[in-house]
This record gives sequence, structure tokens and C-alpha cells, in this order.
Amino acid sequence: MSPTMAGIAGLILLFVLIFSKMPVGFLMMLLGISGFAYLVSPDAALNLTAKDLLDVFGSYNLTVIPLFILMGQIAFHSGISSRLFKVAYTFIGHWPGGMAVATLGACTGFSAICGSTNATAATMAAVTLPEMKRYNYHDSLATGVVAAGGSLGILIPPSVVFIIYGIMTEQSIGKLFIAGIIPGIFLTVLFILAVVIWSTLRPDLAPRGPRTTLQAKMKSLAGLLETLALFAMVMGGLFFRIFYAHRSRRHWRHGHPDHCGDSAQSRLPRICRGALRDHTHFLHGAGHRGRRHHFRPFFGDYPDSL
Repeated sequence: MSPTMAGIAGLILLFVLIFSKMPVGFLMMLLGISGFAYLVSPDAALNLTAKDLLDVFGSYNLTVIPLFILMGQIAFHSGISSRLFKVAYTFIGHWPGGMAVATLGACTGFSAICGSTNATAATMAAVTLPEMKRYNYHDSLATGVVAAGGSLGILIPPSVVFIIYGIMTEQSIGKLFIAGIIPGIFLTVLFILAVVIWSTLRPDLAPRGPRTTLQAKMKSLAGLLETLALFAMVMGGLFFRIFYAHRSRRHWRHGHPDHCGDSAQSRLPRICRGALRDHTHFLHGAGHRGRRHHFRPFFGDYPDSL
């Protein structure tokens, strides 16, 4: 098989195996190692993979990713997420679909202290789904609201996606965070409008909650203080250049990753990036088989592979 055909076969196999529900990062790494081993040698492929993984996992800038997720997990286990939901429900629980709207509000607040969309969705699902089920909310509305609210973490800072994009494109992460605030709020408003309209047309899907007194509403605002303080500290520190993105999480890092349920998830972005580099080397080699000198720095201990 020619190198070009090997590259095409690798791409086709990648898209086919994606539907097998195998994690994309490990899938790309497997195909990258196998393809490069076929084009060059198994020793060269393993040597290159080790170097790529070491470079990615040793990247100082990417340390922000597990720290962002760690901060979100600490917020969940300390009860901040449940207090956010309580505040939102106290104010808007009596609206059409009030509990679903409160879930979106809590997701927005939690996204401001956790950069992971998956962590936001999982956290709010654990807090809000049992409550919505207790009030006879329809399953499709309840789960859809949690999934949509979790996606707000992509736009609302701090966002892991913005961090990765900023590092790869060498853009200011602080400016990216600032740029995501208004679109994130706008998307939240659109989600809320959709829920209110749908719940008004189909009141059987989302029963209204009880009204609360003004005193209860003012008292519940205490649950916002921690979130506002954290958001102000992180965004203020970045905006005024007191610290940079990879340092902002250290100001609130108390605990051990073993106490959090997302320690594995915090490694996935790095695994995916290392796997992407492996797969890129394979495709590069498939298109440039005659120019092996491009890879000479990686094969110093394997002269036979050249």
C-alpha cells in the first residue's frame, strides 16, 4: 500500500471507528501510532508518541485545565451549586417552567466558576434532576434543560475551550474571556425564553412552583456571594493583569484531585491534544514519505528507522 493510500485508509477508518463510541483521543492515538509504525517503524512510532505525550503533559500553560475543573468540583462538593439553584428557584420558581428556568440560571452561575461543560452538566444534573422529577417535570424538558445549560460553559468565562484556543492561536485568553460574556448571557436569555414559551403552551410539561416572599428572596441572595467573589477574583485578576490564566486557579486551589469526581476528565484535553499530534505525524508522513529528514530529531536512537 502506498503512503498516500495508507493516509486515506487511516482517515476513513477514523470516521468509521468514531461511531463505535470509542473515545476520540485514544482512537486518534491508536491510528496515529499504527499508521506511523507502518510508514516508518514501530520503534519510531513509540519514540515519537512518548515525546508528544511528554511535551503535552509537561506544558506549563495547559496546567490551567485540570485546575479549572478541580475548582468546579470543589464548588460542587462545598454546596455552591445547590445554593445557586436555590437562589434562582426562589426568585423565578413561580414562572412557567420555573424550575427549568432556575436550572438554566444555576448553570450560568456555575459555568462562571467551572470551565468544563461536561462538569457543569453533570453537576447540575445531580442537583436539579431529582427536584424536577419530584415536581413532575417531563423527562424530555428536564434533561434537555440540563444539557443545554451545560453547554453555556463554552462561552461563559472561564472556559476551557477558550483557553485551548488561546494557547493554540497565541491569543489573549483574558480578552477571549471578556468577549464570551455577552454572547453567553444572550444565549442564556434565548434558552429561558424557549423554556417559558414552551411551558406556557404546554403547562403539563412543567408545573409552576409556589411564590416566595420578598424576605425569603433577600435571604437567599447570600448563596450568590461565593460565586460572585470567585468570578470577580478570576476575571478581575485576568483583566487587570494581576495574574495570568494558568495562575488564576491557584488562588482557590484547596484540596486534592483524588477527592473530586472529575480528575480523569481533567486529563482528557491533554490526551486528545497528544493524540492529535500523533495522528498529524502519521498524515504528514503519508504525504511526505520521501522526506524522512523532517522526523530525524525524533529518531536519534533509532537509526534503522531512517
